[in-house]
Amino acid sequence: MKNPLDSAALHAAIENVHHAGVPGLFAEVRDGDQVWRGAAGVADVATGRPVTADMRHRVGSVTKTFTAAAVLQQVESGRIGLDTPIGQYLPKLVPGERGNAITVRMLINHTSGLAEYLPYAYPSLKSFPVLADTRPQSLDDHRYTRFDPAELIEMGVTAPAFAAPGGTPGLYSNTNYLLLAQLLEEVSGTTAELCITRNVIERAGLRDTEFPTGPHINGPHSQLYEAWFGMIDPPRDYSVFDMSYAGPSASLISTVADLNRFFGLLLAGKIISLSSLAQMQRTVTVVSQEGKTIDYGLGLYPMEGPGQGTFWGHGGTVWGGGALAMTRADGKRQMAVAVNLQRWNRFDSSGKPQPHPIDDALEALYRVAMYG
Repeated sequence: MKNPLDSAALHAAIENVHHAGVPGLFAEVRDGDQVWRGAAGVADVATGRPVTADMRHRVGSVTKTFTAAAVLQQVESGRIGLDTPIGQYLPKLVPGERGNAITVRMLINHTSGLAEYLPYAYPSLKSFPVLADTRPQSLDDHRYTRFDPAELIEMGVTAPAFAAPGGTPGLYSNTNYLLLAQLLEEVSGTTAELCITRNVIERAGLRDTEFPTGPHINGPHSQLYEAWFGMIDPPRDYSVFDMSYAGPSASLISTVADLNRFFGLLLAGKIISLSSLAQMQRTVTVVSQEGKTIDYGLGLYPMEGPGQGTFWGHGGTVWGGGALAMTRADGKRQMAVAVNLQRWNRFDSSGKPQPHPIDDALEALYRVAMYG
């Protein structure tokens, strides 16, 4: 039987991303029972220690799919209503008319209209979304800061709203997912992290996926290099970082193999029911953190090439690290990629991030990985 995975093309594509400027990256691609794992570059630019495909990695907002799945499990059990106002569950966190107007569904698909709290938690990012006026200083200031999620939520709720609840396009906002974490805590009687661990991570049999309990990553991992649009040169390692600024919106640690296993089981109806999965795949338009308009479901979004099948998954970034996991709708073809550099694009004279060879090289890797 012919191997549907072109190992030579995948190896060349991942090497090209490294040569374009990413210190190190690793990936797993699956097609049915066939598996390709590859890595290129270094995990530590100082020592030259190589990256390997089995490393643990901060996967950023890929966490949102896990959180959304945990919420939908509670919807299935009748403890949460998808179209119930969040004010009925968390009246102190989202009080008054907004609490009555914003539903659980609006939080999961980012149509609540709530602002992003990060520019308020990190003062040097206060000009966001005008990226050219931001500065990276707060990243160092808050490396070991232990944030209170209720305080972060208050920053997002009291900030000027992006839009009225339920309007489109929505705004991709971590405030939404910190509220979902509080909702899980309210209905499960335990922390959101423990609820997601028991009901999603352990249910999927993921052995290398966990929420961090401190600033360090357990097990073999890469350093994470943040360039902040060329303002940190050379890029600085932020692999040691307190992730309480993100919590169950973006703090998960995983591996590319675990991500593929999770999304494969999710799309097969093994984590939530197929009817809940259909709800996850109902998309609306949302403005991403990069200012692009994307289609977004309930903690999932689609990618598709011309004449190709639709893939579902999620991407994520943290300070210095990024990941993308995509699985074809039929579950057969899967890709998970992790990189150890972020915000490599420098600004042009108008303050817009310039294209970088890394962008094209990553797109080429994704094409080979998803479509062969």
